[in-house]
Amino acid sequence: MEPNALCAKTLENLGIPAWNELQEKALEAINNHPDTLLLSPTGSGKTLAFLMPVLLRMRPDLPGVQCLVLSPTRELAIQIEKVWQKMATGFKVNTCYGGHPMPTEIKNLSQPPALLIGTPGRILDHITRQTFDLKNITSLVLDEFDKSLALGFQEQMADILKKLPSLEKRILASATNKLVIPKFMGISKPFTLNFTSAKEKSTDRLSLKRISANPEGKDQRLRELLCFIGDQATLIFCNTRESVEQTNAFLHRKGIASAFFHGGMEQLEREKALIRFRNGSTVFLVASDLAARGLDIPEVKYVIHYELPTQKDDFIHRNGRTARMFAEGTAFLLLSETAELPPYLTEELDFFEIPPNNPQPPAPHWATLYISGGKKDKLSKVDIVGFLCQKGQLDKAEIGKIELMDFMSFVAVSAEKADTVVKLVQPEKMKGKKYKIGIAK
Repeated sequence: MEPNALCAKTLENLGIPAWNELQEKALEAINNHPDTLLLSPTGSGKTLAFLMPVLLRMRPDLPGVQCLVLSPTRELAIQIEKVWQKMATGFKVNTCYGGHPMPTEIKNLSQPPALLIGTPGRILDHITRQTFDLKNITSLVLDEFDKSLALGFQEQMADILKKLPSLEKRILASATNKLVIPKFMGISKPFTLNFTSAKEKSTDRLSLKRISANPEGKDQRLRELLCFIGDQATLIFCNTRESVEQTNAFLHRKGIASAFFHGGMEQLEREKALIRFRNGSTVFLVASDLAARGLDIPEVKYVIHYELPTQKDDFIHRNGRTARMFAEGTAFLLLSETAELPPYLTEELDFFEIPPNNPQPPAPHWATLYISGGKKDKLSKVDIVGFLCQKGQLDKAEIGKIELMDFMSFVAVSAEKADTVVKLVQPEKMKGKKYKIGIAK
């Protein structure tokens, strides 16, 4: 297919009318330059900006992996895979990361994809095992490159690059422009597209509000704020894993439904927390800076800095979860009246007085069902909807977002009927097979 026709078909598959400015310029830059540095904030369409040029380079007649994408986190790798799947390219994709069953990945790679996505450590493990051929990899993408360096993946990335003999294109993508490119990349003068500055300076749609909160009463002030916010999706940022879990535990003691997310959790628990936040089973997510960028989560109306980060970039990325594109958002900062502000906060912040006597936030409308079968079991969303309607006696309006994984699925259903649905469907078979079904928590 001709490039223009392929671009038009991909836009149609994605359901969007046109490329944005970043994506248009990335198409041209990546096509015309061997090395491209793509700097753009979270939520700007950066993933599509590098995937479309990659697609234009792919050859249906060439066997094996043609493009390798390295991601610092499992969640970001999965998100990139989802974007590729929505593009409906006709080219196979696989994603490899720690916590995913190695035998499953090896089996998938026995019929290699054209696009392989993964975390550096897991990809290097596969290269060492020789589970896929490297000779036809002509394109390499390093997404959230600065994050990979910060997380200590430099050695793994250097080892991977040494083993790629046929590279023609290197694409580095990042949400921050404070980036030093290591020598092992072999890049001296990349063509740079920088879309970060305007975003960082623009606060037209973002309101920063300071809430007086002394250390001994900070938890209570957070509770009061959430009662004011009600049922709006909100990210609550803390600086450490311990603080994340302690804050979440406090909210649970006060009867406020919330979930937590940080890098020390088991992969499945992290995925469940994000799935519940995406589908509305929880509206309050307490998180570390791991949730500040590179995750497939919806835009939120409110961000709460329960603790302020030490670095400006982290502050910007946290706030980038709201007021994206043409939306408006608010970031609340819980600070004592005598707190010394970090250097990156140079402007006076408006104090926000929480209105009194707000009711407890309502319980979420949705609950999440876990099903012990997924794509590899030949289950589809249509299968699951039909099963829950016929055997679980649900109306279609009582079924929300469905997420299919390889060997499990998660479905949002009406919270009022979740327990009843589980009792009704547990003894039943779906497509001739019985699956374990329960409420995911």
